[in-house]
Amino acid sequence: MAERIRVLVVDDHPVVRQGLRTFLDVQEDITVVGEATDGESGVSAAEELHPDVVLLDLRMPGSDGLAALHGLRERGNPARVLVITSFTEPAAVLPAVRAGAAGYVYKDVDPSALVAAIRSVHAGHVLLHPDVARLLSAGEPAAAELTAREREVLAEVARGRSNREIARALSLSEKTVKTHVSAILGKLGVQDRTQAALRAVRSGLVS
Repeated sequence: MAERIRVLVVDDHPVVRQGLRTFLDVQEDITVVGEATDGESGVSAAEELHPDVVLLDLRMPGSDGLAALHGLRERGNPARVLVITSFTEPAAVLPAVRAGAAGYVYKDVDPSALVAAIRSVHAGHVLLHPDVARLLSAGEPAAAELTAREREVLAEVARGRSNREIARALSLSEKTVKTHVSAILGKLGVQDRTQAALRAVRSGLVS
């Protein structure tokens, strides 16, 4: 059996944390490794527990979800962040996506859809509503600046593939793929693969 997806729940409401833990722990491929009550403790818990996915509330007293996203990035934590929010206005989640969230779901999400979202984010995919994508794309560098090969590599990055998998798919060496990825990040003005994947989605390279 494959290793379970390790999930950290960060929310200031005990009932929400307990409900998520109870539901997620019965999934065959998911285990909740910890809980935190605010952004600061969430970052510390992520450092200690090494989750694959962080379920993160945005609105929390004290250190909020946005602070947690910045903290995780500053520490280079590789966990994928799935925001769970009560905000329904697309613009409200923009700062979180810009700060590195791999996607977001609403708090009234169907439980089965939440599980699917966790699995999707863990697999390297980006969950972005079209309205948010349009807001994000305004004034940003376009993927048209990339060479044909770089566009191919970016499309593979957006599918969550590693350098080794990309090299195999495109018949390139891993070193060449790494060079392409570095060039892509530089041209798009982004800091990591997650942001590059977001750009690929927004520019229509991948669905």
